[in-house]
Parts: sequence; structure tokens; C-alpha cells
Amino acid sequence: MKTLSPRTAVFGPYALDLRSGELRKFGTKVKMGEQSFQILLLLLDAHGEMVTREELRTKLWADDTFVDFDHGLNSAVQRLRDCLSDSAESPRWIETIPRRGYRFVGQVDWHERNSAGTVPVMDTETSATAEAPAAAAPPVRGKMSWWFVAALLILVTASLAVGYRIWAQSQKRQAARMIRSLAVLPLENLSGDPGQDYFADGITDELTTMLAKNRALRVVSRTSSMQYKGAKRSLPEIARELGVDGVLEGSVERSGNRVHMTVQLIYAPTDTHVWAETYDRDLQGAFSIPEELAQTVAKEVNAATSGYAKARYINPEAHDAYLRGRYFWFAGNTKRSLEYFERALQIQPDYAAAWAWLGNSYGLRAVDDEVPAKDVTAQAEAAARKAVELDDSLPDGHATLAGWYFFFGWDLARADAESKRAVELDPTIAESHHLRSYVLFAMNRTDEALQEQKRSVEINPFVKSWTLGYSYLQLRQFDAAIAELRMRADAMPNEPMTRFYLSEAYWYKGRWNDSERELEKGLQLVGNSEGAIAAHRAFEHGGERAVEEWGVRDALARARKGYVAPFAIARAYAFLGDDANTLKFLEQSYREHYPWLILLQTEPVFDFVHADPRYQALTKKIGLPSPN
Repeated sequence: MKTLSPRTAVFGPYALDLRSGELRKFGTKVKMGEQSFQILLLLLDAHGEMVTREELRTKLWADDTFVDFDHGLNSAVQRLRDCLSDSAESPRWIETIPRRGYRFVGQVDWHERNSAGTVPVMDTETSATAEAPAAAAPPVRGKMSWWFVAALLILVTASLAVGYRIWAQSQKRQAARMIRSLAVLPLENLSGDPGQDYFADGITDELTTMLAKNRALRVVSRTSSMQYKGAKRSLPEIARELGVDGVLEGSVERSGNRVHMTVQLIYAPTDTHVWAETYDRDLQGAFSIPEELAQTVAKEVNAATSGYAKARYINPEAHDAYLRGRYFWFAGNTKRSLEYFERALQIQPDYAAAWAWLGNSYGLRAVDDEVPAKDVTAQAEAAARKAVELDDSLPDGHATLAGWYFFFGWDLARADAESKRAVELDPTIAESHHLRSYVLFAMNRTDEALQEQKRSVEINPFVKSWTLGYSYLQLRQFDAAIAELRMRADAMPNEPMTRFYLSEAYWYKGRWNDSERELEKGLQLVGNSEGAIAAHRAFEHGGERAVEEWGVRDALARARKGYVAPFAIARAYAFLGDDANTLKFLEQSYREHYPWLILLQTEPVFDFVHADPRYQALTKKIGLPSPN
């Protein structure tokens, strides 16, 4: 037989060159040791049959090698799984047969060619030895029959290959047509530099946003998908948890001014590879990749492409600073996000999205009680107005301006108009629905408000999972709030706000033990172990009343050391039932123009002072409608 050129085994995004031993994912080389290569080779050669542990031992370790075989083999298989981003619990490629061996469970395509690039053939030439004369030549008819059979076999083989390709393409097209919901998993950063994570996350974010513009395709929010960053779990499992039938995954590598990006589309229920593409661009060209990808994916799944206007020119350096700002925003570091959004605008002053997120960063500092509202009001307003002025079609700009009108301007009519515009421009952004829900609650349009909050949670159930429970608190539907928040706490036990609102819901129902338990859990989750211990001791010695008194003392003590919003102190006094001090600190909140005062009427803890003329005068000054 003639010498064969290297065979290549292709499975999913991976390609294994059997001669060189190189494993590549999306065309990028994956480091793999010799033992991992030998194990993978044996598993592939078994064609789906089990390879026993003894067979692997014979292949990998010589008889005279002294080693803890079980530990050595387990470690070698785990290293191979790491190379393939696989897991023993949810195997996508390598299945463990307990105490017996392993099996390769993925679909493999073999590519085999000779040096001429044609199908290899048997060498039928023979030679005679000196002792034995050559056999007589067969009749001509026999030669013709042999060549006829060979040609027929080649024809049949080629027909089968073509038929298989047609069938495979048909399966891919059928799978693509069944994709109606999609998750963009965090792109893997292959640069080798963790400092480039912001770039991979930023491209993931922009790709998700661009795909979500297609109304025929439901796209899971960026924050929901981001929880699977680095997760070694099977795609079908991730898709089931996110409730989608399609998954877009890939990697991005940035080196200097060049960007190499590879992506593939998977139909998750059958783990069918539908489509893949590779992009090599400079930084300027990389800016257009998300839009190109969105159009390609829409065509693959037979969904109409969006009619959005072509993206405006963005300076690559400004775009890079913007991505860094977004990265720190989602990490909860508003100070650093401000730095990078300002840097982006220094480079490109007409960057509308950067203005919108600059306004968000300023406003969030007051909304999150980091600084008094007066310290950021002017900057937040100027940035929001500039964003809308530069690009009236940008939903982020209208959402930022809606937030300013609501929290700082206390202008409910304009907040209503801007939040409605933001949702109309892009109904797939959960935060826009969340903000609009607040606006509608403040306007006493409670049915609409609840629906907006439900829509927000539907789009993004993993971030601010407490919001629907909080809405039930605003509606005074305490049993519904407990049921909702209890469910969220079971699903996401480490979310502190869920615990605090659940504690509050139990308090309204007079379930003091449950309320105290959830309060302590919330304090522990925000890192306030001392507070949790103090609250526990107070409850043991004096019950719920002692905990309420401790709450007031704690708020006042913190206010002596640093900024504490007077609204928080007013709430502490309200739980204690002290109407005089409650109204005193609500008045102080008004003088400081505290952002959350706009939702004063929706807070059930203040219901006991609604009849007080001082309270009614305060709500009139704020501009709040009378409660229903």
C-alpha cells in the first residue's frame, strides 16, 4: 500500500491531526500532552466502542514503569477533558464507564487523502524473485473485469460520499430552521492575557445586542449568558437552563492591532453543528463583526434581517475605551467605568453610546447611595441629553434620560415618555422595562407596572431576580411577594437583596422569626457579619422590637462615620413606628433631593403616616399623585 498522508479527525469545533498530534479548536492550536493525544487517539479509533482501562494502561505505561496507575490514568483523562472543555458529569465528548473504561460519544468526521490529494488506492504491483518465475499474465478479459469492478466501487463510494454530504447539509438546514431562540455564550479569550477579558466580553455584549435587534429571534440577555463564562458544561445542558434551542459560541484573540475571531452556531437539542465562520480583522474592521454576524445568523436560521441603520463610524481607540468602561460597569465599579467613558469621549466627542453610559455611571453613584444627588445631578443630565442629541435612535440614550427625569428631575410625565421610547426602540433590554415599571408605579398605573416588571424578569431572570417580589411588596400583595422571593432565594441563595426583601415581606405578615432569619442572611451576604450577629443578639433578648431599635442605632452610627442617605434612616424609624423621626428624615431626604423619594408612595413601610398632613404636604412638593 502506498504511504498515506495524515488523517484528520473533526468533531465539533475540534480537529485532530493524527500525524502531528496537533489539536485545534476553531483553527487555534490547543496545547495537549502526549498522553492526552494517545488516549484521544485510542478512543477515536474505537469508533464509539468502550476502551478498557487495561487497554489504556498497556498503551500508556510500559510493564516496567512503576506508577499509581489509577491516579495516573484519571489525571491523564482529566487533562484531556480540560483540552476539550468537557466534564465527566455532563460529557459532550468522553463518557466514563464506571470502573471499566471510557467511550468517545461525539460525532466524528474523518478526512483522509494521499499526497496527490486523491482517494488512496492499493498498490497492486508485484515483482518476481530469481527462484520463482513471474506468474503468467491473466487473460485480457480478466483485467478488464477487475478494472470494471474497481471503477464501480469507486463510483459507488463517491456516490455514497456525495449522498452523505447532501444528507448532512439537509440535516444542518433543518436544524437551523428550528432555531427560534438563541444564547450567545461568552467568547473565550485566547490571547493568553487575562487583561484582554474586557475585549472578549465587550464583543460578546455587542454581538448579543445586535442579534437581539432581530424581532423574529429571541435572544437571551448578556447578563444571563455571562454566568456560563468558563463553565465546563455541555451545550445542550446550558441551552436547557437558558431555555433556548440555539447556541452561538466561539473565541476571540487580540494581538496588537489584529483580531482573530471564530464562532459556530449549534442546534442544542441534538448538538448539531449548523454553521461556523472565522474573521481576521484589524481593530477598525472588528467593530463591524457583530453586525455582519447578526445578518449571517439571521439568514442561517431563516429569520428576516433587521432594518436598523448602518452603524456610525467609531474610532477604534474610543471603542476600546468604551468596552473597558462597560466591563467595569458590569463589574460594579462605577468609578473606573467613568474614567473609561470619559476617555472614549476625549478621543471621539460625538460617541453617543459613550455619553449615555457616562450619564448612567454618574447617576448610579447617587442611586446606589455612594454620594449625595447634588454631586452628580448636573453631570448625569448633561451626558444624557448629549446622547439623545447625537443619536435619537439610540435606546440607551433615551433610557438614561428617562432615569434622569425619574430619579433627579422628578418629572413623571417626561420620564414616562422617555422610558416608553427606550422600550419601543429596543424591547429586548430588561433594564429598560425595569425602569419603566418604576415610573408606572410612581404614576399609580400599577397593572401596567407589574406587566413591565414581569417582562424584565422574563428577559433576564438571573440579574435583579428580586424585582418581581419587590413589585408585589409595592402592591401590598405580601403573600405573593413571599412566594416569589422564596422561589428566587432557593434558585439563587447568594443574592442579598432577595433576602432583605423577603425579610421585609415576612415582617409585614408578622412572621418575626422568618423575618429575622432572612435579615441575618442578607447581612452576611453583603459582608456585614458584625451586623448579623448584633441583630441576632437583639432578637434573642428583646424580639422584633429590639431588632428595630438596633436598626435605628446602627443607621445613626454609620451616619456619624460616613454618608448614609437620610431616606435609609427614615425607613429605620418607620419600622420602629416612630412617626416624628420618620417624617423628620423624609423632609431631610427632600432637601437633599434623594433619588428614591420619587417612589415614596409605593413603600408600604410608610403607610402609617399617610394621613399625617406633613406627609401629604411632602408628597405634594415632590409632585406625586395621590395613592389609589
